Amino acid sequence: MEGLMVVFDFDKTIVDCDSDNWVVDELGYTQLFDQLVKIMPWNTMMDTLMKEMHTQGVTIDDIARVLKRVPIHPRVVPAIKAAHAAGCDLRIVSDANMFFIETILDHLGLKDCFSEINTNPGYVDGEGRLRILPIHDFTKSPHGCSNPCPPNMCKGLVIKRLLCEHGNNKFIYLGDGIGDYCPSLRLREEDHVMPRFNFPAYDMISSNPMLIKAKIHGWADGGDLERVLLALIQDNINCGDDYNVDQLFKLDCKLEILPVTSDIELRPKVLCVPF
Repeated sequence: MEGLMVVFDFDKTIVDCDSDNWVVDELGYTQLFDQLVKIMPWNTMMDTLMKEMHTQGVTIDDIARVLKRVPIHPRVVPAIKAAHAAGCDLRIVSDANMFFIETILDHLGLKDCFSEINTNPGYVDGEGRLRILPIHDFTKSPHGCSNPCPPNMCKGLVIKRLLCEHGNNKFIYLGDGIGDYCPSLRLREEDHVMPRFNFPAYDMISSNPMLIKAKIHGWADGGDLERVLLALIQDNINCGDDYNVDQLFKLDCKLEILPVTSDIELRPKVLCVPF
């Protein structure tokens, strides 16, 4: 039976901010950030900031405490839990870092919902300092993507691997940023992409939607994310795919009245699924 893989970006998709900026601003290092970002690659800059914070007495517990206050729409956690309970395979592909993501997911009770997290390494070293490194060492070799991906990560290559490994699944990809455009191009006609309204991925997709094979569904906030995502899962259930129907309805009975509609009237093949 065909499965469904749901791949989430993290910053400004699961959480409602950029987690790097959130930590920097909340701990009072915005000025240093503004200085370093002009002269260093992003991951190097964040690693340097973590070193400076550690030198000035900021602890891992301080960073974790700030991460646990990260803003998130109240419907995002229920949406993720409902998708997981319905039997979807959930993954994360993010240009944040592993420490930030795992700390937040643990706090929200979501870590066990995800079978894989693809992101930049983030770990605590022997001195108690948080280290943040690029997932792809572009100083040794570029990842070779011609799309506007950051040098340290091509999300399109991650999606290419997942499609090779799990090609029998249908995919839903959710994201907002420039880096989420490349994986959108990799998706197939049977897949779905959910770009966030008024963010770079949406703007790039809507500028030339014919380049996207997947069906396109825009969303504005966590409420939209929940409505569109769970309705797409419901549509797959109606098509006879192997999901836990009882769990999905138990966690969100609103699905009985929520149709999938395209929020972007970009082209004829944008999906509109009746119930």
